[in-house]
Amino acid sequence: MTRILIVGGGIAGASLSAEIAPHADVILAEAEPAFGVHASGRSAAMFAPGYGNAVIRELNAASAEALGKAGVLSPRPILWLGRSDQRELFEAEVAESGMTPIPVAEALGLVPILNAARVAFAAIDTGSADIDTDRLLQSCLSRARRAGAKTLTGARVTGLTRTAGGWRAETTRGTFPADVVVNAAGAWADDVARMAGLAPLGLQPLRRSMARLPAPAGHDVRAWPMIHPAGGGWYAKPDAGKWLVSPAEEDPMPPMDAWPDDMTLAHGLARYEEMVTVPVTRVEASWAGLRTFAPDRTPVVGPDPADSAFFWLAGQGGYGFQTAPALARVAAARIAGVACDLPARVLRAMDPARFRQAAAPCAFP
Repeated sequence: MTRILIVGGGIAGASLSAEIAPHADVILAEAEPAFGVHASGRSAAMFAPGYGNAVIRELNAASAEALGKAGVLSPRPILWLGRSDQRELFEAEVAESGMTPIPVAEALGLVPILNAARVAFAAIDTGSADIDTDRLLQSCLSRARRAGAKTLTGARVTGLTRTAGGWRAETTRGTFPADVVVNAAGAWADDVARMAGLAPLGLQPLRRSMARLPAPAGHDVRAWPMIHPAGGGWYAKPDAGKWLVSPAEEDPMPPMDAWPDDMTLAHGLARYEEMVTVPVTRVEASWAGLRTFAPDRTPVVGPDPADSAFFWLAGQGGYGFQTAPALARVAAARIAGVACDLPARVLRAMDPARFRQAAAPCAFP
């Protein structure tokens, strides 16, 4: 069987392990003491079919059935809001994402703390849902193990040496041979490529922060929708009886264990307060994660043009959980010839060859 070393134990690496383990000899190597520590452990945990560019929306649609069967989705509408000076922007965003315009009075009924003097337009997406991210991650790891995959934590990859038959991977848990190395290292993916002697793709980690607040004015927020304003600048959603507010920033950062910037949080909370009637009086907790994007904000999935034994599964940005089932199928198809139900144009749009001008066209299964 093909020996595959997957570098990175977030949802990308875990879901591919589950998908490909029945067809290959798989080792999943995670540097941290637990799986899903970084971006996968700090997700907004939403399935939003209309979220992202055209390729992302196709991946969302292709992942919906698997997420439903996994039992990890709970309905959570997204309420989109616009100010009076945002009509054109609001209408364009609503049209692009396929949301349904609703009267402002209806929006106020859904979220009673909205400021009627500021909210001029509203729309809703009733096809969105919360994702139980931990359940999905653990389910993928369990499936992988049942199929024979070795899942290692504390296994930081420290060296990748090309051999006649593939790779020799040095890790803090030992040295492993592999026919194919899969780079699912998230914010560290370009660093892993450099370690293998290959050119980076220009992936950029962007910080996104979150604040947990008490439920506003003692409201029961459990049935409230997620709220997103036209043009961004913040978003809010319920979480276990609390209220999460993010400044929705995209601050470029090096690969790291990210933390929130107090001033960034303060500005985001101020923008949020402009649209509601209940001021922020206390932040119970805050954190930050890195959402890593390719230059065109489309995931990178495919073999490196310079070495087909080095496979990229990176650049998921803020769409990792909601696209994970489809991306795992794509990666498994391209590595092990497993059947793939996505069209070749989607595979082509994600292939790393798009960043190599001299690369030859790739054939797709």
